[in-house]
Amino acid sequence: MRALLRPLTCICVFTAVLISAAYGRTQSASTPAGQPANTSTLSPQWEELTGPDFIQAIHQSQGVCLLPFGILEKHGTHLPIGTDLIDVRHASLQAAKQEYAVVFPPYYFGQIAEARHEPGTVSYSAKVQMELLQATTNEMARNGCKKIVIVNGHGGNESFLPYFAQSQLDSPKDYVVYVYGLHHQAADAPPLKDKVDEHAGETETSMMMVSRPDLVHMDRVGQESGADKDRLHLPSGLYTGIWWYAKFPDHYAGFAQYANAKLGEMDMNAWVDGIVEAIRAVKADQTSLQLQNEFFQKSTHPVDTRQ
Repeated sequence: MRALLRPLTCICVFTAVLISAAYGRTQSASTPAGQPANTSTLSPQWEELTGPDFIQAIHQSQGVCLLPFGILEKHGTHLPIGTDLIDVRHASLQAAKQEYAVVFPPYYFGQIAEARHEPGTVSYSAKVQMELLQATTNEMARNGCKKIVIVNGHGGNESFLPYFAQSQLDSPKDYVVYVYGLHHQAADAPPLKDKVDEHAGETETSMMMVSRPDLVHMDRVGQESGADKDRLHLPSGLYTGIWWYAKFPDHYAGFAQYANAKLGEMDMNAWVDGIVEAIRAVKADQTSLQLQNEFFQKSTHPVDTRQ
C-alpha cells in the first residue's frame, strides 16, 4: 500500500532441492566442507548462508543488514496478498547485489488493521508489532548487524517505523536502526494516468510486472472499483482510524488498467538505486553510533548536562 503512506530426512532433502531449484541457485563443489565461500559467491540472503559463510558475510557487509518490511493484505482482485513483501524483497536483494549487505528473511509483521475485513490479511496487535520488531533487531545485532536498515515496502508502516526508530533511544544499544521509506516514482517516469493510485493501482501493478509478472492477473482488473468512495467528511487535520475504509472499502485504490512493465522497470530501478545509496551511506556513517552513545551516557545523569 503506497498511501497509508513465503522417512523425515528424505523429505527435508527433497524440500531443500526444490527451494534451490526455485531460486536458480548453484553451489560450487570446490569449497571444502566447513570453509566459507569465496566472497564473490556469497549470497546476500541470511537464510541461504552457512555458519562460516555468515561470519564472512557480516565482515563483507561491514555489519550492514537490510530488513525488508512488507505486509500480507489484499491488493485488489489482480495482485497477490504479498505484493508489498515481494516487491520490497526484490528491490532489497537487487540492491544488495550492487552494494553487498546481508538481507534478513521475509518479514511482514506490521500495521494493517484497516484491512482486517479482507481475506488473507494478517494483522498483529500494536504490542506484538513493537515487541517482535525489537526482538528481531536485537537478535540481528547480536549476530553482528550493528547497522540495521529497515526498508519499508508498505504504506501502513510509514508512521509505525519512524516511531520504532525513535523508540531505540529508550535504552542503550550497541547498534543503530535506520529506516528507508517507501519508493518514489522515478524522476524520468511519464506522468501517471491513474489519478488515485493509492493501492494496487498503476504504480504497484506496474512494479509487480517486474518483480513477479506471473502473479499479475490483468484479466481481473475492473472486477471491483478502485474509486474513492469519499464517505467521511471531517475538517483537515482531524484524524480517525476508519478514514481508509471510508474511502476504499474494497481495499483497492486506483486504476490498474493503466499499468505497464516499462513504468514498473523505471520505478523499480529508481527504488533499487535509492537502497544502494542508503547502504553506502550507512557503511560510511561513523557518527550515528557515536552520538547515540553520547546521548545514552548523558541521559543517565541529565542534571549534569551543561545548560
